[in-house]
Amino acid sequence: MGEISIKKLDVVFWFSAIAISLLVVIGAIAPKAFAAVASEIFNFTTYAFGWFYLLSVLFFVLFCIVLALSKYGKIRLGRDEDRPEFSFFTWIGMLFSAGFGIGLVFWGIAEPMSHFFTPPRGTIDALGEEAARASMQYSFFHWGLSQWSVFTIVGLAIGYFQFRKKEDGLISTTLNPIIGTKNRSYIRKPIDILAVIATVMGVATSLGLGILQINGGLNVVFGIPNNATVQLIIIFVLLILYLASTTTGIERGIKYLSNLNLTLALLLMVFVFFAGPTVFILNTFTLGIGDYISTFFTTSLRLTPYKGGTWVRDWTIFYWAWAIAWSPFVGAFIARVSRGRTIREFVFGVLVIPPVIALLWIAVFGGTALHFDLFGGTQIAQAVDKDVTSALFATFAELPFTFILSVISILLIFTFLITSADSATYILGTMTSGGSLNPPLLLRVIWGTLMASIAAVLLLASGLEGLQTASLVSALPFTVILIAMCYSLFKSLRKERGMARRNRMEK
Repeated sequence: MGEISIKKLDVVFWFSAIAISLLVVIGAIAPKAFAAVASEIFNFTTYAFGWFYLLSVLFFVLFCIVLALSKYGKIRLGRDEDRPEFSFFTWIGMLFSAGFGIGLVFWGIAEPMSHFFTPPRGTIDALGEEAARASMQYSFFHWGLSQWSVFTIVGLAIGYFQFRKKEDGLISTTLNPIIGTKNRSYIRKPIDILAVIATVMGVATSLGLGILQINGGLNVVFGIPNNATVQLIIIFVLLILYLASTTTGIERGIKYLSNLNLTLALLLMVFVFFAGPTVFILNTFTLGIGDYISTFFTTSLRLTPYKGGTWVRDWTIFYWAWAIAWSPFVGAFIARVSRGRTIREFVFGVLVIPPVIALLWIAVFGGTALHFDLFGGTQIAQAVDKDVTSALFATFAELPFTFILSVISILLIFTFLITSADSATYILGTMTSGGSLNPPLLLRVIWGTLMASIAAVLLLASGLEGLQTASLVSALPFTVILIAMCYSLFKSLRKERGMARRNRMEK
């Protein structure tokens, strides 16, 4: 299928490309009106269905854990004799890079300091000891098992049907046990089109936000102006680099970049751990883990129907909507790099390892920033409240080797963006070429160029916020699709085990 001609591409490609182009034109011509309408729709869906998001994500966590510990845990994503294609370190690096690397670098300090400045509960005084503890508890919760359970569900379903059942890698195909194996394009096509649109809009806005952070860092470190011209130059350089990586294939470009990303991130984290308040970080991590475990169920189902307020919607429900909207891209990518692993290995690797790295990262970077504000008299929380992109560099200003740390961080953000964009071009190519494991290079280049163009247009028009909010509206229908995936996967696994048992009895 790698030789598919562009002329033969089906309605998923053409409808997605046209719909995205129209949204971008509207976002560029009337960014404020577009953002307002998108925000109204998103606010309504999260207000009316916030309970549904919370219950669903908690169900996903429990489903993944039970499935991994059950008799189905030994089943491989592939044939029984298949073995993993990538080493464990490379695999984790790929999960880390595609799943949340850039988000963690951005929010690792910004989120705990935001909660420190505006506590999650109104009974807590801002900028105090209890606010610091609550800030770490909620940051751990938002970057822990819950977010990654969403990616695990999609990755498991796609990996199982693609590699075990030899089906294509489309989102709609994971629902075969429910909708049947006949064409039924009136059900399949809308699901796949929605997946493509959500992926393109999500990745394009992430590119835009990452570019803003890189420009902010270059401004702080080198005094380079923070303006549209510089941002367009950054976009162009990014485009050239990730298209160059795309031409090398997933076995080389993404593999090497993922290893580089994980190595740089771990080196940066180890340095800050020892250069910062080491004992405080260890204490913060230990207490944070305890708070995370002891309050997991109450936090997972926390709503405020009696006193009102939007904090839970602005943070927890927003995060779950973001994860669900991104799940087609992240899930499809981690499925692609996980062939040969058992369900148990997959769940452990995807649901546990990345969250552990995330919690360590937040404890090291967020804990260091909290320590400076609590005991050093700094005002990092106030700086973050004014400009969320300043979090990382405001903290580095209080550490030794500020310049080197800032340069490494800018490089890390840059390589994360390249890896995410490269991964996205591959997955979008797969989604719009009938699920091909080797989508045409020209198709990947088209999607890569389109994403960079969207980011550029919306940066110039200040329309990023509208597109980001619009992409999250897709989370509501995708939540229903994810629940259906769980049922579909379990039904297929149960059928496979039943057939295997009957075959053994007949022998």
